[in-house]
Parts: sequence; C-alpha cells; structure tokens
Amino acid sequence: MSRAFAAPFTAFGDGESLKYNVGFAIFNKAGEITITAHDETRDGVAVMRVTNDTRSRGFVRGVYSFDNQAEVIIEKASSRNLLVKESGKEKDRATDTETTFDYKTRIAKFTDRVRTDRSRDIPIPEGDPVDLISALIQTRNWNLKPGDERDLLVHFGRDLYPLKIRAEGYEEVRTPLGTYKTLVMVPYMEKDPKGLFKRGGEIKVWIAQSDGNLPVKMQLKLNFGTATLLLSEYQPPKK
Repeated sequence: MSRAFAAPFTAFGDGESLKYNVGFAIFNKAGEITITAHDETRDGVAVMRVTNDTRSRGFVRGVYSFDNQAEVIIEKASSRNLLVKESGKEKDRATDTETTFDYKTRIAKFTDRVRTDRSRDIPIPEGDPVDLISALIQTRNWNLKPGDERDLLVHFGRDLYPLKIRAEGYEEVRTPLGTYKTLVMVPYMEKDPKGLFKRGGEIKVWIAQSDGNLPVKMQLKLNFGTATLLLSEYQPPKK
C-alpha cells in the first residue's frame, strides 16, 4: 500500500480544461462543470491553480439556481493544497469560504465569511492533503489494476480525512466525446466514515484506458439522488 501524493502533482497539465455535462435524477442536462488548470509561481514556489465552475442549466435552473466557483492552489512539488477558495449562490444562500494550510504548525484555517460561526482551525493529520476533485483526477496517472488500492488525505469542506481509492474493474462508458474502455476508481473510508460517506454516499470516477487516460465520467450518489458527470469538451495541455 503506497501513499498517493508522495510525488509531484500530475493530475493536470498547464492549460488543460475539462467540461462535464451533469445529469441529476431524470434530468440529463441539469448543469455543467468546467475544470481548468494553469501553472503559476507564487512567492517563488511552483504551483498549479485549479478552478472549478459549476452551474445549473435548463429546466433545473428554473427551479433551482446554482452557481459555484472554487479555486485550489496546489504545490506542484508535493501535491499538497496551499489554498482553497469557494464562492457562489445557491437559491438565496451565498457561499464565501477560504481555507489556508500552514504546514509548519500543521493547522488549516477555515474561514466562512457568510456563516462566521462555522470558521475554525483544523489540525492537519499526517500526510499531504489534496482536494477531492484533484485527488479523483490524479488517479489517471496511477496505473492501477483491478484490486489495487492507494491511501490519501483529502480536504473536503471543513474536514480533512483519510481515504482509500480502490480500482474496481473495467467498464465501457459512452460520453458525448465517444465510447471508452475505462477503469472504475472508488474512494471509501475504511474506518469511522465521515461526511457523505457517513450518510451512505458513494463516489466513482471512470478513467479511460487510452487518449491520455481522461477521467471521462464521475458519479456522486446521495440518499436523495445521483449526479452523473460525462465529459463533453476537452482542451489538452499546452505543449
């Protein structure tokens, strides 16, 4: 068993962009998510800035308006999060949060500017935390086979917790960009499940076994429905 992020961050290339159509319940076009990545230098450190733009669409937007933007700054040498920001509006509720990571004190400072009572300091357990989306996409470079697993430390919202990601098996997946043979990756908590895992939730990602090992499908299953993301547009990294 090996740690997932004891190596440089390679989930994305500079300028790479992935756009997903989001289906929820009976709605095939409930929204879209665009993930983009760019190399930067901050305070002399090579980092990657990953942005996630999520928006509801079509009929769903008429009854449930949702716009959310998230930004993650990741240290390329270690793959660990340095800064996570999230802002947006869900119905009539705004979101404005920021998490900064101090690896000298091993404290992550979570600040909620809307619901200030939620702000708190989070002890960083052993390991190098990475956000959940980047962790899922990073699996494209692991070269796992069915039955293989890896450990990682994930940052999600106000929590940091250890996960395992297991390669389950091969499946064929049809997307707007074509049909792919994929390897299914499933994160899970082995002990004391928290967050969506505690509530019986499930996450999966399907990694194409060709064409740059693209994450062509993701799925989030909750007790009130399942959201399915299918890759619809792709911009490769700069050469």
